[in-house]
Amino acid sequence: MQNLVRTPKNLGHAIRQARREKNWTQAELATRSGVWQETISKAEAGKGGTKLDTVFALLAALDVEIMVEKRSKGMSSEFDDIFE
Repeated sequence: MQNLVRTPKNLGHAIRQARREKNWTQAELATRSGVWQETISKAEAGKGGTKLDTVFALLAALDVEIMVEKRSKGMSSEFDDIFE
């Protein structure tokens, strides 16, 4: 799995995708990560304001990581999400 993440919405989608690949419910991820199910729901929906510690707890439970790279050139439609 590889996802381009530039917005909270992109990150939420990546978390949801990783969770579904493991066939876990949000409740199962909550148990494994120590994060409330309601918080997972908000993060997966792309709601801003999720704490970094929470994001890293979810990523660790899902056994995925973030790789930071120089921003690639993309089509203008890809950048529209940044300002939503």
